[in-house]
Amino acid sequence: MTYEEFLGWADEDTLAEWVDGRVVMYSPASFKHQQLAIWLHQLLGIYARLLRLGEVLVAPMQMKLRQSGREPDIMFVATEHLDRIQAVYLDGPADLVIEIASSSTVGIDRGDKYYEYQEAGVREYWLVDPRLDWQQAEFYRLDDKGRYKLIAPQDGVFRSAVLRDFWLRVDWLWQDPLPDPTAVLAEIRGLPAWFGDIITRALQSGEVPTDLAPDGDTQAS
Repeated sequence: MTYEEFLGWADEDTLAEWVDGRVVMYSPASFKHQQLAIWLHQLLGIYARLLRLGEVLVAPMQMKLRQSGREPDIMFVATEHLDRIQAVYLDGPADLVIEIASSSTVGIDRGDKYYEYQEAGVREYWLVDPRLDWQQAEFYRLDDKGRYKLIAPQDGVFRSAVLRDFWLRVDWLWQDPLPDPTAVLAEIRGLPAWFGDIITRALQSGEVPTDLAPDGDTQAS
């Protein structure tokens, strides 16, 4: 089956990926998985939108690579690569991919997908395992040889090289309930917690708060 045939066969409710001409089915996500995926999508999506860094995509959007069509949980595509976004798939690698592991996917996430994303040039790969008996986040970044290097958080904080000035307290991922993403965003930007309310209103109005706007610009496009 070609990738084009796969796209014609699958719909938005089909839990499948395309690998070397084969259809690979996978299981539905757990409630915890869904909670974390939604939270990360909100946090990164707000951050990228307000700072005009690019687009954050969420499954079931496909990412077409050389020999596979994967469906990462979260993808960030930088502004300079937005031309890769097609109607129903991303044509080429995202700049950042996040996979949320489960018992049925962790082997693939650490195995086949790790090497596929590395070969394709995905600049950062975050592997988040929220299972209660594990709770581990691994952050990989391409080095100058095109190989992934494991980046250890410093004092519990990971700093992204792809999302400008973005950092993440790893403990946020395990909180129950998960923290308010606008309050987290305010902390990331060094602003008081109440600034989260201003961010929420800004998203509704399309106006970027001065403290968040890039290069002093105060209007979102």
